[in-house]
Amino acid sequence: MASATEDSHCASHCKMWTLIKQGAEARVYKTHFYNKKTIVKERFSKSYRHPSLDEKLTHRRTNQEVRSMLRCRKAGISTPAVYFVDYTSHRIYMEEIPNSVTARDRINNVLQLPTEESEQSLQLMAQTIGDTLAKMHNVDCIHGDLTTSNILLKTAFEDIILIDFGLSFISGLTEDKGVDLYVLERAFLSTHPNTEEIFRVILESYRKKANKADEIIKKLDEVRLRGRKRTMVG
Repeated sequence: MASATEDSHCASHCKMWTLIKQGAEARVYKTHFYNKKTIVKERFSKSYRHPSLDEKLTHRRTNQEVRSMLRCRKAGISTPAVYFVDYTSHRIYMEEIPNSVTARDRINNVLQLPTEESEQSLQLMAQTIGDTLAKMHNVDCIHGDLTTSNILLKTAFEDIILIDFGLSFISGLTEDKGVDLYVLERAFLSTHPNTEEIFRVILESYRKKANKADEIIKKLDEVRLRGRKRTMVG
């Protein structure tokens, strides 16, 4: 149990944090860590779970998220650098990515005011996303929550950074990799109507670089079929 002094120090320290996002599993803050601009992801307790089970699950999920990010970085995939992990408070201190925008914002901006140059940049972005996802799956990392909001683009739009590995896990199964792609496809079609061509370029690029790409794409087709059947049944 934390002492009154520790609680007071934490409360004072957290006043310097700016909450930028809160989801069902975690809060995300902006702050500084050793004078570096930092993003802190904090998983909070779930009151409906038994305390010991909650602690075990939260610790496991925090650990898996960090492991996935490090696994990707080792494979040459850009993810935020992890500065520090506090397993007591379930906080991950990581690099804030400057001069970046989400793929979601970039796509929406281009769709609103399309030009030949901007559409070419989307093609380049799609190819880079496909290459990156192939690298990620080649080291058996499953992101679990691939959306255009979890893909950051640097200013030149030639490098992408994957973020938010909160649902990630390690698996060599083609089924899991196919589902990962399906989640991204659904995110594209629901968030960005009429972007089928962009996703087609992503898959073409993915197919060229991914191990067992044909088997994974076949699984993607099966997952699509299951998804359509669920929609028809309601």
